[in-house]
Amino acid sequence: MKNPALVVLLLLSTALPVAAHHPGERLEEVMAEKELAFEPTDILRLPPLAMTEADGASLNLSDLSDRIVVLSLVPESCGAPCADQQALLQAVQEAVNVTPMREMVEFLTVSDASAHGPEWDAGNWRAITPTDDTVMDAAGAFAALSARETDAPMVHVFDQGGRHAGIFHGAGFGRINMILYINGLTNAPSP
Repeated sequence: MKNPALVVLLLLSTALPVAAHHPGERLEEVMAEKELAFEPTDILRLPPLAMTEADGASLNLSDLSDRIVVLSLVPESCGAPCADQQALLQAVQEAVNVTPMREMVEFLTVSDASAHGPEWDAGNWRAITPTDDTVMDAAGAFAALSARETDAPMVHVFDQGGRHAGIFHGAGFGRINMILYINGLTNAPSP
């Protein structure tokens, strides 16, 4: 084509519908409308959680502030609700890991040392135990971040920078909705 302005105009006209559907700064609001199990939080001050990895190394959430963190707490007494949630999270991890998001997302499962779960991809998943508290105590402290009254297990999602961005409740949330939410966080500007 001889007119470069026309070419740019044609390219923009095809890109605008895509940009119009991206939630951008309204990510939490859009996800809350789409997914009933999602609760936006926007919390910077978190309960303390000192953790120990399977190899004995200590870990703090602040160590992972350059990544999106998907944190699940699995007390031994939780049973089937937590097992169902862990299976769903494993499916989320599998979908995330076939994309470039793999390098940006860390999945953490806080559980008793004896707890067993699905087969995770260890490249971006860690099994951890609380150093100072029981898993039940840690789950209670993080449950207090929610405005909802529920006994369902919660998945806490932190954005890059360590802000507690949202909670997915139970095991009935849409796998694709969590993947879309994580994708939205990976595309958000770093704080």
